[in-house]
Amino acid sequence: MMLNFKYPVFFLFFISYIVMMIMNVGISVLIFTDKNLHQPMYLLFCNLSVSDIIGCTHILPRLLSDMLRPPSERLISYYECVVQAFTTHMFATTSHTVLMIMAFDRYVAICNPLRYSAIMSNKMLIKLTVSAWGVAFVLVGILLGLTIRLNRCRTLITNPFCDNASLFKLSCESVFINNIYGLTFTVVLLTSSIGSIVLTYTKITVVCLTSKNKSLNSKALKTCSTHLIVYLIMLFSGMIIVMLHRFPQYSDYRKLSAILFVIVPGTLNPIIYGIQSKEIRKLLFEMFWSKKCPSFFCL
Repeated sequence: MMLNFKYPVFFLFFISYIVMMIMNVGISVLIFTDKNLHQPMYLLFCNLSVSDIIGCTHILPRLLSDMLRPPSERLISYYECVVQAFTTHMFATTSHTVLMIMAFDRYVAICNPLRYSAIMSNKMLIKLTVSAWGVAFVLVGILLGLTIRLNRCRTLITNPFCDNASLFKLSCESVFINNIYGLTFTVVLLTSSIGSIVLTYTKITVVCLTSKNKSLNSKALKTCSTHLIVYLIMLFSGMIIVMLHRFPQYSDYRKLSAILFVIVPGTLNPIIYGIQSKEIRKLLFEMFWSKKCPSFFCL
C-alpha cells in the first residue's frame, strides 16, 4: 500500500521529523537558558523532550533512508538492530515514567502548595529524573537481555524498525520466558502508569471540588489538562499499535501506526506545553516580536 505513496510519505515523515526536532530542541534550550523557566514542571518536561529527541533520532533517519532504497538493500546488522530496539523501548518506557513523575509534581503543586518548594527541591528533582530513566533502563535491559541469549535461525524483520518482538521472532528456540517477562513488563508499566495518573488526578479533583479558591482551581485546570492531554495522546497511540497486532490483515496500518507513535506525541508535546505555559508564550513573544516588528510599532 505505502509503495504507491513512497515519496509523499517520505516527504511527510521528513518534514515531521525536522519540525519535531526544532520544537523539542528549541523548547529544551529555552528552558535551560532562561532562569524564569527553572521550575520543576519545566525541568521535568525537558526529560520528555530528551526522550522524544533520542527516540526519533535513532529511528526516523534510518527509516527515511530505507524508504529510498530497494527492499533488497534494506539491511541492518544484528547488533545495530539490538541497539535500535533498546532505544525504541527506552523511548516508549520513559514516556510513561516521565509522565508519572510529572503527575506527582502536579499533585504536590495543587494539593500541598505551601510545601511545594520544600518537597520539589533540586535534590528531589534529581531523584525523580534518575528514577524515571533508571527504572526504564533496567526493565528494558532485562527485556533485551532475555532476547539476545536466543540463537537465531531467521534473518527477516518485517517491522519498519527493530523492536524486541522483531528480534525474538528471529529465533527458533522457545520464547516462553520472553513472552512471560514481556507481558509482566507491560502489565506492571501500564498498571503503574495509569494507576498513578488516576490516583493523583482523583486527589487533585477532590481538592479542587472542596476548595473555594478560584485561582487554585484555574491553575489546576490549566496545568493538569495539559499533562492529561499529553498522557492520553501517548497512551492511545500505543494502544492502537497493540490492537492492530490482533489483526494481521492490517499489517500496513500497524506499521504506519508504529511510526506515528514516534512522530505524533513528540511533535504535539512541545506545542501543547508551549501553548499552555504563560511563561513560554511570553518569552517567545518577546524574542520574535522584538526582532521582527518595526521600531514605531515596538514603542
